[in-house]
Amino acid sequence: MASWPVLSVTTFLPIVGALLILVLRGSEDAVNRNARWIALWTTLVTFAVSLVLVWRFDAASAEFQFVEKARWLGGFASYHLGVDGISLPFVILTTALMPFCIVASWESISVRVKEYMVAFLVLETLMIGTFSALDLVLFYLFFEGGLIPMFLIIGVWGGPRRVYASFKFFLYTLLGSVLMLLAI
Repeated sequence: MASWPVLSVTTFLPIVGALLILVLRGSEDAVNRNARWIALWTTLVTFAVSLVLVWRFDAASAEFQFVEKARWLGGFASYHLGVDGISLPFVILTTALMPFCIVASWESISVRVKEYMVAFLVLETLMIGTFSALDLVLFYLFFEGGLIPMFLIIGVWGGPRRVYASFKFFLYTLLGSVLMLLAI
């Protein structure tokens, strides 16, 4: 096992990139260019770090691996991450596809580029967290937190009926969220 919190680093590294993008200042062209490059490099580094999970993963073990646990919210919930043979491919798939998403949007997104890149990096963190959360409350927070950047991505940068689509997405997902919260 890794002696450093590789799963937490993989999960929260995109947030570091998002914070770097948020502090960018200068002309709009320079900010847009730098935001794209920071987002791309952040996703590439996140993918590289996630490869440590693959290299050190013991496929012969049925236990959760790279487990990190800390008390949180007064014992009601805990910060508990880990991956198994089912969740690891989803984490790797997320980190592998994100650089392609950034490159695919390179020329097609020309307005509010900084905000778009921040939303995508936050979404990456929330998706990785969703796939690696071992605590139900933490899973719920990651899963539902993903609604916010998705709502923004659909609503601001979507197609012609983007506002309708984003509200429909939000309402359907919110309904499922309420049911899941009641189950918790």
